[in-house]
Amino acid sequence: MPPNAAPPTPALSESLLASANIDGANPKVLHEATTGVLFEQDAETIDGGLVKDIERLKKAEKRKLKLVWRNIIAFGYLHLAALYGAYLMFTSAKWQTIVFAFALYVVSGLGITAGAHRLWAHRSYKAKWPLRLILMIFNTIAFQDAAYHWARDHRVHHKYSETDADPHNATRGFFFSHIGWLLCKKHPEVKAKGKGVDLSDLKADPIIMFQKKYYLILMPILCFILPTMIPMYGWNESFMNSWFVATMFRWCFILNITWLVNSAAHKFGGKPYDKYINPAENKSVAILAFGEGWHNYHHVFPWDYKTAEFGNYSMNMTTGFIDFFAKIGWAYDLKTVSADIIKKRVKRTGDGSHATWGWGDKDQPKDEIDNAIIINKKDE
Repeated sequence: MPPNAAPPTPALSESLLASANIDGANPKVLHEATTGVLFEQDAETIDGGLVKDIERLKKAEKRKLKLVWRNIIAFGYLHLAALYGAYLMFTSAKWQTIVFAFALYVVSGLGITAGAHRLWAHRSYKAKWPLRLILMIFNTIAFQDAAYHWARDHRVHHKYSETDADPHNATRGFFFSHIGWLLCKKHPEVKAKGKGVDLSDLKADPIIMFQKKYYLILMPILCFILPTMIPMYGWNESFMNSWFVATMFRWCFILNITWLVNSAAHKFGGKPYDKYINPAENKSVAILAFGEGWHNYHHVFPWDYKTAEFGNYSMNMTTGFIDFFAKIGWAYDLKTVSADIIKKRVKRTGDGSHATWGWGDKDQPKDEIDNAIIINKKDE
């Protein structure tokens, strides 16, 4: 067990065994198929990795995809409506409507990043019920399925990353990992491996289960009805501008930003922490997705609440959000990774693109040392 592990949480084998007893799955088979860690207890090496070679497991079975035409038509309409909404933003929408749409993008984004992702999928921190309630509301505005289902699929994605059990397997190409996976039937392996993922912590959260039970009532109200009505009755906006700008464009935009984490951040960028996996460090995605683009680090250390080595708020707004609530006591037990563990992993599996660790690093350029300004220098 790595030094930063938390013993009270079930380990990988225990988690699989518990699920296997319930669903009839074989924990040994499930464990042998994993290509990544999910929680800190899953790590098999001192620097948070697995001891096996995962390259042979990364694959995409050649098969004919079964298209889901209902989703194809719905997403087709959504993107056309969003394009029209973008046109209206520059021609007729009131500035209040545009600001309102942006505000909804921010809160719904946080509902995914701080809520469904870092809190419920990865348990990288804990939250008191008022914060969980806020995040549940934000998450429902985002309409990316109930947080229970989102977290379940995301746990499968991390444990079986880049295999047929990965819901948005990036080895099938950019389009599939971005939106294509939602336009076809799931691979049977996604459902099979999903049965072996322990969801007992989610089932024990009354706020999550409330959202799951009443999702088909809560989601239309928070994602579509209120975002359309508020501009109309709040500042006399037209229905067309309200629907196409504050609702359709905003929803389409946050969906695509989230999908970029699955596509662009699995294809473009450096791999300073692990060169053997697809996820990469993507600054553009990090900015747009409130810190979710530091994906090479995140897949190496998925239990870090920052999803990044550094807590730069300008490129990781979600970390700032969590830190704020930690200061007022609503967020606690924030997990992170020690510099020593990170350094060990970078040296073992990194691609060499990691920045220097600080003054005196063996990779620090000599001219940088020679030209450095040292204030209040003391003669030794």
